[in-house]
Amino acid sequence: MATDPVCGMYVDEKSSKLVWEREGRRYYFCSSSCKIQFEKPEKELRDIRISLFVAWPLTAIVILLSYLLRLSYGGYLMFVLASVVQFYSGKRFYAGIADAIRNRSSNMDTLIAIGTSAAWAYSTIVVFFPSAFPSNGVYFDTSTIIISLILTGTYMQRLAETKASGAISALIKLQPKVAHVVSGRTVTDVPVAEVRKGDLILVRPGDYIPTDSVVVRGYSSIDESMITGESVPVSKKPGDTVIGGTINSSNALTVKATKVGEDTALSQIIKIVQDAASSKVPIQKLVDRIASYFVPVVVLIGVASSLLWYLAGVGANISVLIFVSVLIIACPCALGIATPAALLVSSGKAAKSGILVKSGESLQTASRVDTVVLDKTGTLTEGRPKVTDILPLRGYSKNRVLRVAAIAEMNSEHVLGKAIVDMARANGIGVQFPRSFSYRHGSGITALLKSRERVSVGNIDMLSRNDAIAIKDRLEGLESQGKTVLIVRIDGRISGLIALADRVKRDSKKAIESMKASGIGVWLITGDNERVANAVAKDLGIENVIARAKPKDKMKKISELQENGGVVAMIGDGVNDAPALTKADLGIAIGAGTEVAIQAGSIVLIRNSVYDAFVALRLGKRTMNKIKQNLFWAFGYNIVLIPIAAGALIPVFSVSIYNVLPMLSAVAMAFSSFTVVSNSLLLARFK
Repeated sequence: MATDPVCGMYVDEKSSKLVWEREGRRYYFCSSSCKIQFEKPEKELRDIRISLFVAWPLTAIVILLSYLLRLSYGGYLMFVLASVVQFYSGKRFYAGIADAIRNRSSNMDTLIAIGTSAAWAYSTIVVFFPSAFPSNGVYFDTSTIIISLILTGTYMQRLAETKASGAISALIKLQPKVAHVVSGRTVTDVPVAEVRKGDLILVRPGDYIPTDSVVVRGYSSIDESMITGESVPVSKKPGDTVIGGTINSSNALTVKATKVGEDTALSQIIKIVQDAASSKVPIQKLVDRIASYFVPVVVLIGVASSLLWYLAGVGANISVLIFVSVLIIACPCALGIATPAALLVSSGKAAKSGILVKSGESLQTASRVDTVVLDKTGTLTEGRPKVTDILPLRGYSKNRVLRVAAIAEMNSEHVLGKAIVDMARANGIGVQFPRSFSYRHGSGITALLKSRERVSVGNIDMLSRNDAIAIKDRLEGLESQGKTVLIVRIDGRISGLIALADRVKRDSKKAIESMKASGIGVWLITGDNERVANAVAKDLGIENVIARAKPKDKMKKISELQENGGVVAMIGDGVNDAPALTKADLGIAIGAGTEVAIQAGSIVLIRNSVYDAFVALRLGKRTMNKIKQNLFWAFGYNIVLIPIAAGALIPVFSVSIYNVLPMLSAVAMAFSSFTVVSNSLLLARFK
């Protein structure tokens, strides 16, 4: 069974005719109004406004005719006015019943339509056949007020939901419409949708960057705050990447499009936020199970209570009002939107903070995390290590060692390999791709050069015991300085050592301190050696450290923590982190890392800040608290008010309470939905 992304009601995919597909994903709806709201929310809001414009003036006249103006033809006039309200302003509810029948299900419109129709039909019979019932009282005021109040509540709810979805709307507005494409010496304005990969684009100061690109000419500062949440503009030079939707702050740039259309970072962010907002959390399963039986059960309660009170002698008119009150007060709108409303606000808030949450389930898991496992390079450290030492051995020169290592690392995605390649180029050493390349998880790489030399670059695990002993002193001397050392071998012979150093990120210590203060256990598990790992751990205040860990070692430790009852989040950025990100209960990928790490993560940190992982965990807790509050309100509302509507207060206040109870039921129903949405909007204040 699918869930309506608007109201949360169950929908049978096999029989549903109300389906909409967007970007390869199918959405199912319980009613046409929900489908319209999802596809064209502005149209649905306009339709409700028109219905209200008709309903309230006519309702006011019906009230005057019912209580102040006693006209001989008043009953017929009220019938006409109430019929317009019932079947024009209230047509959306009848359309909902038709949709429910076609879908072989029930929806929220069912209760409203049946309840108000009962009051209208009873009153119509009394007007045209006065002798049909002992009482000549009519309840056109009841049916019109209920429809007007529910439409008003729906309108207020839609306005609140529009505010809640503001983050998504803001992201969509960031998508530029026009690009200045450079062709030779001419610049042509073309729609961004027509920009092709490889096109050169002129970006003037103050312009939005049209699509993900690389700078080919010019120097400027880019405001990326709308994408990453980082307020400080970022300097860009030729060779740097820029994100579509960000703003060029100072000088003109010429960029080359690298990703277009749905492949751009902004498009992916919008899709992730939309998917998260319409996804479900595990706690929703209970709600779905209840909602699938809710409407038919409420109808049965309404029929049974009105029949029992009729047999008790309250009269047909009061029995009708009891039936109407039960159906209106029990409308499960608040129950249906309790979870989606909170997810909509929190996923949008997260996106504004540079945190992409891929699903509602990720937020629920984040709320339960009690243990965090962190990689070192690129996660706790900046991930931009620099070559500090080149120690040639066995007669090789520094340039020779650096050159063969750089060629071997040309295909590597690891930051250490990229640092070696950058160092070689900075020293004017020509670097070519090797003939072949292979990666040994947790140890290093091996490549066959065009000169037929076989070169290996990696850690001590690649060496035999004798070779490891031969370089032990040199290795320990460099590692004692907190440097990572890579061993270079040519045709099986140790040829040199390359040492690299990487700085700890400025917010890593704050992140670790915040996690520990919140009672979260922290583990550092890295492929680096013990000396470097312990130096970083000591600096950051991490007591639990595992060094020289291969990907399988990270997965093994995560499994152990899970077996001991822990809910584990893994934070990493590299290719070798992908298995651990998948194994953990919650994978948090650093956004500046590799594509495979980002794909494996349930949460992506765009800003490359490990502190944002702590923010994501806090947001998960806050979101789940809001969902629980919403569900408590929705369930509590129905548990308390359905018995009242069914006649629990008749022994205390007599049947006179039904002079106002149907209208109060409509007010309560509208207020409950508005309360749930408003409570969810408080998540927007999260910091």
